[in-house]
Amino acid sequence: MDAQPKPAFQVRLAETEEDLRAAQRLRYAVFVEELGGSGGLVDHENRLEKDRFDPFFDHMLLWDTARGAVVGAYRVMRDDQAEAAGQFYSADEYDLSVLQGSGRRLLELGRSCLHPDYRGSSALFHLWTGLADYIRVHEIEILFGVASFHGTDVAALAEPLSLLHHRHLAPADLRVRAQAEAFQPMDLIDTSVLDTKRAMLAVPALIKAYLRLGGFVGEGAYVDRAFNTTDVCLVLDTERMNARQARLYQGGAA
Repeated sequence: MDAQPKPAFQVRLAETEEDLRAAQRLRYAVFVEELGGSGGLVDHENRLEKDRFDPFFDHMLLWDTARGAVVGAYRVMRDDQAEAAGQFYSADEYDLSVLQGSGRRLLELGRSCLHPDYRGSSALFHLWTGLADYIRVHEIEILFGVASFHGTDVAALAEPLSLLHHRHLAPADLRVRAQAEAFQPMDLIDTSVLDTKRAMLAVPALIKAYLRLGGFVGEGAYVDRAFNTTDVCLVLDTERMNARQARLYQGGAA
């Protein structure tokens, strides 16, 4: 059997409806088929994961040009796009007023996913490099968005949630809070008995990447039963970003 060609990555924004459908097909494979999520606008017949916010986001696509396929995706929404949409996507889960009242330029991130064949490779690095370019062009100051643990059994996630709360809780000026009607406390295990090593092993790779950059988590989790996830809100202030890690993700020298 012939060897598969070496990946050749290219990151660009979706420009056409077919570009958007390519992202939605990848999202369907990951969030619906792999993780068991759902939603009112999911198109099962055509295998597209979509929602009402898609027309307002910019969709960042990671192409493997050697295969001619989209193998990674991110969607990003600036303040002006959120105004057109009526709200940020995360506002249904988190009170974002502390960020929206800051007067700083915001960017919401969401629906980050990679094809299974590309996890653990340099693919995420390329997506983050494309994101860094977008941040520079639009002079973004604060990044935020929900990131997910698979499953809705909070007891099973008690260790990593507690670790995030105790070690990485956002400072007051960045501390978004889960909406009161769905607030799920994260400080479930006291630090004196928390196995921090085991807890960190249970934290998803994307969340770890934000933490390495100097990111924080908001207060409280949100259990999304429709999407079969337990969400935390990540917040990253570019002025507080870990300089060494930022250079790594932006493609510069460490």
